[in-house]
Amino acid sequence: MRRGTFREGTVDYAAVGATHAPDLMQYPPEGSIPAEESWRIGSGEDRFRIAGEALLSWTAQRAGGLELSDVRPASGESYTGVSFDAEGTPIAPNRSQVEQRFDAEGTPFVAPGMTLKVRGRVKGMRADAELRVISVTEERRRIGFVLGTVGGSTVSGEESFDIDWREDTDEVWFTVRAFDTPTSMLYKLPGMVRRRRRELFSRYLRAISPLYATPI
Repeated sequence: MRRGTFREGTVDYAAVGATHAPDLMQYPPEGSIPAEESWRIGSGEDRFRIAGEALLSWTAQRAGGLELSDVRPASGESYTGVSFDAEGTPIAPNRSQVEQRFDAEGTPFVAPGMTLKVRGRVKGMRADAELRVISVTEERRRIGFVLGTVGGSTVSGEESFDIDWREDTDEVWFTVRAFDTPTSMLYKLPGMVRRRRRELFSRYLRAISPLYATPI
């Protein structure tokens, strides 16, 4: 699926998939502020599976103090999202889940093309947005997804969440990457976007792993 075709009418920024680009921190999308953190959250397959299940059931967002609403699947049965190569370039559509899963509250698990709204506050400041799931990864040693802003957000941009079970060390790592372009006047003040992002990253980590580990 071509990047331009996918972007049209869905998200409010141009660099779809840039959170998977290896040089995000050195060359972020124009006008945006990048961020990246990785934490070791345990080891072994059980830890990987538990963390992955938590991630795909919106645990990071909910436990991070964000309220989810209006969660809707992709329109049309043919949509399967996009996936990206090591350079962050879109490649063939990734596989879609055969059967939609739901959490205990009846909210659908993360799925490609899904849209949702979030409401909440970060450091006393509004953090509302409408989002779209850009892609979902469910592989033997990696589980994750990418969220992009559709509109109504204090910032415009993208977040990616990945749980990796490393074959060489058996360690499980949780990585969050993002780039944000402020859209509200408040977040255009110096340091506000980074302050918001630091707080969100801290909340996501607490949600996926109650025990902090040393950042990479």
